[in-house]
Amino acid sequence: TNATRPEAGQQAPAFNLAFFDGYEWNGKTAASLDEMNGQVVVMNFWASWCVECRVETDDLEAAWQKYADQGVVFVGVAYSDVEPKSIEYMEEFDVTFPHAPDLGTRISKDYEITGVPETFIIDQNGEIAHVQIGPISSSTLDSVIGQLLARGG
Repeated sequence: TNATRPEAGQQAPAFNLAFFDGYEWNGKTAASLDEMNGQVVVMNFWASWCVECRVETDDLEAAWQKYADQGVVFVGVAYSDVEPKSIEYMEEFDVTFPHAPDLGTRISKDYEITGVPETFIIDQNGEIAHVQIGPISSSTLDSVIGQLLARGG
């Protein structure tokens, strides 16, 4: 295994996101991990062409609806995708949490993703709490997010 791949317990690599039109966070059209400090961050790498992503999208959206006002941020990062197709996918699934393209695949390189979908849950201090390879389930989301919120940072 590659020692540099971010794992649970390590600081999450910094990122900057410029969101797709109409998908904002806190009224902002762009945001960095630093700005999300103090919140639990659920960062989901996905693509419109990714079949397995279709399994988890509804669960991610439901968890966002559930935790949005509890100090949890969900961000979708579209990997190697074209913008019209990304937007079409989000509209098909009625996704409302903020999404951004991974321009030049910089973020996926920093996180050394092995494919999509892949989800990183980052705690209130910017440390990685959970790495999910493949589709994430509602029960995993509830369990990890619940533990982090109970800890209160």
